[in-house]
Amino acid sequence: MKDMLFLMGCFIAINISAQSLKYSSPVKFITLSIEQQTVKMAYMDVSSSKPNGEAVLLLHGKNFNGYYWRDVISFLTENGYRVIVPDQVGWGKSDKPNIHYSFHLLAGNTKKLLEILSIQKINVIGHSMGGMLATRFALMYPEIVNKLIYENPIGLEDYKTFVPYHSLDEQYYSELKANFESLKKYQQSYYPDWKPAYDQYVSAQYEALHIPDFKTATWASTLTYQMIYEQPVFYEFKNVSVPTLIVIGQSDRTVFGRNLLSKEVIAQHGNYPQLGRWLQSQIRNSKLIELNGVGHIPHIQSLPDFKKEVLDFLKN
Repeated sequence: MKDMLFLMGCFIAINISAQSLKYSSPVKFITLSIEQQTVKMAYMDVSSSKPNGEAVLLLHGKNFNGYYWRDVISFLTENGYRVIVPDQVGWGKSDKPNIHYSFHLLAGNTKKLLEILSIQKINVIGHSMGGMLATRFALMYPEIVNKLIYENPIGLEDYKTFVPYHSLDEQYYSELKANFESLKKYQQSYYPDWKPAYDQYVSAQYEALHIPDFKTATWASTLTYQMIYEQPVFYEFKNVSVPTLIVIGQSDRTVFGRNLLSKEVIAQHGNYPQLGRWLQSQIRNSKLIELNGVGHIPHIQSLPDFKKEVLDFLKN
């Protein structure tokens, strides 16, 4: 009886989520061939009613997808920008194949998307894990990146140096325990204060974990966890050559793999005020914006400030 009630609850939650959590613009797909598999990649291509001839690419974080960019899409298109918002393969509405995930692969997939859309030059915004991907993208394709914006990126430390190794099977069985409440508890660490309005971003993550089904999506999530752990960009920020804006919420204390760490070790890492200044020191021609009282997701918690800094940087 308990199992039946649990399954009914999951069914109701998923259907409520599917009905209420629609992306802000129509979702399209391109077809890719990856490791002898045919894979669909979802994306939004949002035009402006008063185009300025420039485009912006939005790269989401590990626990997110295109849904959480809606307000950013809105202010960018209002200011003339065409906005490209992929769900990376393995996330959101995209397929979640059993493949070797790498930032090189994701960057290559994104480049193919831009080629299909006939975009030859683009501005890039990367949040959280999207900052790691944005770094790899800018290093691989500097000729097409006009400007780069980091929003509380992860990857500012080499996690292998202090996070214990977790096998794929160990990580998978751990992630199989995820439910709406556990995802919410984790996302609550992104903000100094939780607001009911933030529940929708938990629902967006939860819904994506059921596309196409929970086990398939969880295995993909496990593989991408390993990607972050094994493929640091920490040592390569110094090679970024494009004009760069770094936006850092000063209350962020995100530490990748924190569930495997003691409180003492956690306290030694994820210091974003310090990490942001370090990142600026690594990248020539970079500007640092520090947002006091803001956590891991400035574009949600402090949209007016994020909007101002992004537009000032893009327009000047």
